[in-house]
Amino acid sequence: MDLKSLSFAVTEVADERGIPQQKIFEVIEEAIASAYKKEYGRKKQKIAAELDPKNGELKFWQVKQVVSPEMLLSEDDLESQKERHLGGEEALDEDGKIRFNSERHILLEEAKAINPEVQVGEEIKLPLETREDFGRIAAQTAKQVILQKIKEVEKEEAFKEFKDKEGEVVSGVVQRIEPGAIFLDVGRTSAVLPRQEQIYGEKYRIGQRLKLYVLETEQTSKGPQVVVSRIYPKLISKLFELEVPEIGAKQLEIKAIAREPGSRSKVAATALEEGIDPIGALVGQRGTRILAVINELAGEKIDVIEWNEKTEKFLANALSPAKVLEVRLMPKNKALAIIPDDQLSLAIGKEGQNVRLAAKLTGWKIDIKSAGQVEQEIKEGKSPEESETADESAGSPETEAPAVDEDESRAEKPKKARKKPAGKKTKTKIESEIKEAETDTTTED
Repeated sequence: MDLKSLSFAVTEVADERGIPQQKIFEVIEEAIASAYKKEYGRKKQKIAAELDPKNGELKFWQVKQVVSPEMLLSEDDLESQKERHLGGEEALDEDGKIRFNSERHILLEEAKAINPEVQVGEEIKLPLETREDFGRIAAQTAKQVILQKIKEVEKEEAFKEFKDKEGEVVSGVVQRIEPGAIFLDVGRTSAVLPRQEQIYGEKYRIGQRLKLYVLETEQTSKGPQVVVSRIYPKLISKLFELEVPEIGAKQLEIKAIAREPGSRSKVAATALEEGIDPIGALVGQRGTRILAVINELAGEKIDVIEWNEKTEKFLANALSPAKVLEVRLMPKNKALAIIPDDQLSLAIGKEGQNVRLAAKLTGWKIDIKSAGQVEQEIKEGKSPEESETADESAGSPETEAPAVDEDESRAEKPKKARKKPAGKKTKTKIESEIKEAETDTTTED
């Protein structure tokens, strides 16, 4: 065998397909074993080949399974199987016994004579005559085996690669757009972005490059299926990891994320070393770092706050950019935030978005009151906590949000309000008006 040409071909295929060279040699050995069996072997034989990559030497073996007499079907068992039409090479009866085949099985006593340490159920290799001349049909068989096995190995390697990338961010190029999903090229395979994992209102185009969060990888008959997401909360933390080296150096940590994809997000970060400003590190000089993340998320606004182990301080930070005068903790994981009168609308946010995200970020149910409202309640002899309890029993609206883990949270897509058509009369109403008009005309006559 021309070892130099073989080594060159193996190296080229391994580099082109991204497959380890050892896997390629295993595929070649399997293909040569198939060609040997086709040309020189017998039916039901199990042939194995070994190729020495150093000198190109080939060796062939017949593989047999070691069995004991107790594992074999008796003559009576075989006759009963024939009557039930259940014959076959490896046919089993109710006790798990097999039919003996001299080409695939060897008794334990005979196997011990070859290898004294062999045990029942193991395989033993018997050397065969070395052959290097194969006919056209055998060579064609080897070629087909190599092509098929390389495809299988390629799929297996791609599956392992993306299985290890679950929970990571990958870059993909949009290949195909369908109503229910978007298909992207992510390197060695394709990824699918389902509709429920797309950012609401984001437009996609063929050839567009996107950053994607790998949710899961499954092995299918067509190869690995990679499911990715654009709305997963951890996508933001992974994008910041790409832009902020302090996170990789364990000097900074993102503690929590609350997100409404495509609209706005809040990120809580803390420094793990003294002298590190978590907000400044995430924002970057002149906002370069946070702008890179915002641009990748199609302009989604991001608020960066400092995480604090003191709940009151953390809640006050979470309501930024509004200023908080005081935070009072109440039972049942509820909190009351007192805001300056001119900051009330800023604290609540558009359609309650700011306080809603703050509640998701902290895991607390937050109620907001202005300083003027609190003073008025004190003048009336009520404490803010008591009035809050009374409002709750009366069904007063409160900003509530259960603790949401960033791995599980999903923001609902905003629903468009349907406009009711104005000025349209129903058919019944029009008919009644016509009848009234006819009655009035008859009366005048």
